[in-house]
Amino acid sequence: MARLTYAIGDIHGRLDLLERAAMTIAGHAAGRDYRVICLGDYVDRGPDSRGVIAFLMRETRLGRFVCLKGNHEAMMLEALRGPYMGLWLRNGGEETMASYNGRPQDDHLDWLDGLPIMQTEADRIYVHAGLRPGRPLEAQDEESCLWIRERFLRAGADELPGHVVHGHTPYHAGKREPAQPERLPHRTNLDTGAYATGVLVVGVFDPEIPGGPLDLIRVQA
Repeated sequence: MARLTYAIGDIHGRLDLLERAAMTIAGHAAGRDYRVICLGDYVDRGPDSRGVIAFLMRETRLGRFVCLKGNHEAMMLEALRGPYMGLWLRNGGEETMASYNGRPQDDHLDWLDGLPIMQTEADRIYVHAGLRPGRPLEAQDEESCLWIRERFLRAGADELPGHVVHGHTPYHAGKREPAQPERLPHRTNLDTGAYATGVLVVGVFDPEIPGGPLDLIRVQA
């Protein structure tokens, strides 16, 4: 049997939900080979960004997890290196700094800095925020992959290079309930606002079956 792929939405410092999701995934796989793709936004807003990063670094070294960069990781790195500290702190950075006792570890920052922007399999693209409609995959830019919202969310299937699995937007006009994932023929939105809702959703995908998830696993505090 083909290896399963599990995709985890935005974690935002909720180590408790991440640990529960990892255990739930292992049980769901039931001995079948699998990998886990995390869609970014590991830091900010929730209580234990430091613990989340330590957990993901360990799992990545073990070879089971692939972690993508989110806009909050990019914002954190930019703030710590330049003049945007205030903006980051107002967007959840205060909680991240508290989890590090005011001093993020260099190895954690280096790890975040080196994260990839996307992963692909079959006709699927895994990315944090989305893709710029009407552009081929090789022409996508990092800013769009990390930050795009409305233009991508309004796009039709014919404007995208495949089924997009993303996070970044727990609520918008087409997704009125933050704690619920968004499951459409051309994209799957796994951001459930975990830091506020206490809900983390995992998408289950078969690399040999194109399109959306086979199943959605709800992990709750």
